Amino acid sequence: MKRMIAGVLLLIGLGAGTMFADDGWRDRRDLRRDIRHDQAKIARDRRELRRDLYYGNYAAARHERRELRREYRDLRQDRRELYWDRR
Repeated sequence: MKRMIAGVLLLIGLGAGTMFADDGWRDRRDLRRDIRHDQAKIARDRRELRRDLYYGNYAAARHERRELRREYRDLRQDRRELYWDRR
């Protein structure tokens, strides 16, 4: 009886271990996708900044610079998460 209870508890423990396993590849894939999206946003904002400066729309250029700073910060954070995560 004690062996059977110990066996059942062991099987439950082993089953729970796989449930809490790290899906590291999925996290890295999502981060890489997010990095690609951030790079595309940065490219679009840089084009809009150049256009605004060309036409002399300095208020819109200031707004684009703020957006660029925010996007660069997000990209830097994603890259740091991707390459320096040592769990």
